[in-house]
Amino acid sequence: MVGGGPAGLSLARLLQIKGADARVYERDRGRDVRVQGSTLDLHPGTGLEAIKRAGLLDEFYKHHRPAASKMLLTDRMMNVKFDESAFTEITAETRPEIDRAPLRDILLDSLQPETMVWDRHFVAMERTGDGWMLTFKNGATAYADLVVAADGANSRLRPYITDIKAVYSGVTMIEGNIYNAEKYIPQLFTFAKGGKVMAFDDEKFIGYGSKEDGSVMFVINFKADENWLSQSKIDFTDRDEVLAWFQKEFSGWSLGWQEFFTNEQVYFIPRPQYYFPNDQAWETQANLTMIGDAAHRMPPYAGEGANVAMQDSFELAEALTSNHFADLQSAISYYEKDMVKRGANATRETLDNQERMFSKDGLDQMTTFFNQVKDKE
Repeated sequence: MVGGGPAGLSLARLLQIKGADARVYERDRGRDVRVQGSTLDLHPGTGLEAIKRAGLLDEFYKHHRPAASKMLLTDRMMNVKFDESAFTEITAETRPEIDRAPLRDILLDSLQPETMVWDRHFVAMERTGDGWMLTFKNGATAYADLVVAADGANSRLRPYITDIKAVYSGVTMIEGNIYNAEKYIPQLFTFAKGGKVMAFDDEKFIGYGSKEDGSVMFVINFKADENWLSQSKIDFTDRDEVLAWFQKEFSGWSLGWQEFFTNEQVYFIPRPQYYFPNDQAWETQANLTMIGDAAHRMPPYAGEGANVAMQDSFELAEALTSNHFADLQSAISYYEKDMVKRGANATRETLDNQERMFSKDGLDQMTTFFNQVKDKE
């Protein structure tokens, strides 16, 4: 596997349980690198099923965070329109949440010694004999009989499989991360009550959530042209520039949101949101395939990306280690056909949710949606 995210690590664990030899090549220099990203809610049948098949449910529940299931929906002035706090117990059981860092640790600790190969930033690979010779940025090389691209939305391995390009969704996100959030954004930290907040108005969306390590990740989402990032000429390392943009773009929003931008610890990552077409197809190769965002990149607006990625892991592990196929290529072909369908379904759900969230009456639609979910539970 190239890529040590939840999908790649889950696949390595599942293959090792079946007796296969697996290595994970990860560009991070070591496991102590801070893990970015929002808290994950794992769904039955997908992400949670992967943890179950990996034999890690007990460890998972030692670290899952029921409080993270608390959610407030607000308008732009921070008036609460929906409070899911009373239903936290139900949500925590059906869609248990966990921060990415402890999830990664659980998976890492489950792997055999020497499985992880750190400081391996993939550069290129070429066919060698019946396998592949991989080359990494630090000059190291590695041979593999089978390569699985698990290197995320901007996968460098995907072009070896298909030239199908991602489609811009029409929405751009600016991600921010703040450590020691109680100190640096005290009002917003308190407002979240240890859970998450989602605010909708003006066809825009602000969201944030607290994590167990005391940090907060927030996202500022808005409709924009695909080339907005280059045309805006904003220096995202300059907090004052980003704040000036926010004050103009979100001028009618509560001043309370500006706390994100006025503390000395914040840093920003602009993320235009893309997805792969639902009708994508390619010719299956005998010893190369992909999982997760490399295969079915999608915006995060339905919480499906990591879950579908982890399902990829157990579906691929099952196909590769079963005796139902004449050869490896047949197993990969079976997996890929199913994976593409599942990815397309998740992408459609995500784009439907995106349309709902960024509509003119997005807050009303999202409030109605979550009330319906609550009533079902």
